[in-house]
Amino acid sequence: MKNILNLFNNSTLRLITGVSIGLLVLGCVIAGGIPLMLLVMYVAYIGSKEYVSILQKKGFRPFLHLIIIADICFVILTALKRFDLVPVVLTLGTIGAFTLVLCKGRQPYIANVATTVLGFIYGGWLPCYVILLRQLNQDSLGFLSIKMSSGLGFLVLLFFTILMTDVGGYVFGSKFGKHPLAPVVSPKKTIEGAVGGSLLAIAVAMLIGYLIHIEWYQALIGGLLITAFAQIGDLAESLIKRDAGVKDSGNSLPGHGGFLDRADSYLFSTPVAYFYFNYFVVSDQLTIDFISFARKALHAVGL
Repeated sequence: MKNILNLFNNSTLRLITGVSIGLLVLGCVIAGGIPLMLLVMYVAYIGSKEYVSILQKKGFRPFLHLIIIADICFVILTALKRFDLVPVVLTLGTIGAFTLVLCKGRQPYIANVATTVLGFIYGGWLPCYVILLRQLNQDSLGFLSIKMSSGLGFLVLLFFTILMTDVGGYVFGSKFGKHPLAPVVSPKKTIEGAVGGSLLAIAVAMLIGYLIHIEWYQALIGGLLITAFAQIGDLAESLIKRDAGVKDSGNSLPGHGGFLDRADSYLFSTPVAYFYFNYFVVSDQLTIDFISFARKALHAVGL
């Protein structure tokens, strides 16, 4: 009876936490502007702390303060669309990582530099694509940007596609899962769950694509890319945890573990979604350039 009560309490806590976080994120996504910037900055901050904590258990010592400074710079520059300064942060951050290792003299030297640089790319730069995707077809940051722009529609599609990937993966994996997807990294995930989650996610992406008025094939490709890279991102974070010998990235979200445990699916899928929607849906210039290049190449070889 006690075990059943504990299970109920854990499930209830997980549901309450999930709904609360979901509503907060949805509100910031709809508002855009400064609320979304502050949300991404907070997630980058907490995620970077969890990342450093995980790697410290492995014996590495990435420099948290440098990572957080780089994270904040990335988020602000992205929100202000000052992409010309992003390479400056990457360059100075890398030099700073080497300099700190030289000053501190802590082993392992190379690993400490590498994990610091990886930290502000993985925990700081990749989350910025949420802002980039939301800002598609917008000229400025603004405080609130609630009008239904392309970016808002694409971001809603992204969130629901990832949500259905998780829901479908759990349902199909529980009922039909027999073959492990990545037994060393994540033993509980199955091929059946991955396929089922992907199919459900693509179906939902096509539905939302219809509602935001993009072509069915554009929504299908977008859904396929998002669900595939969401699962790769999930496995990538599991790889980091498995290598460090930890189960969760933290305990900041009751019933869910840490922020990285919930955000891992977005870290890879959001950049891919941004590239796809920006270069192949909002503007088809890249497609035209590719077709033109292919024609010239075929003509050059006599075809």
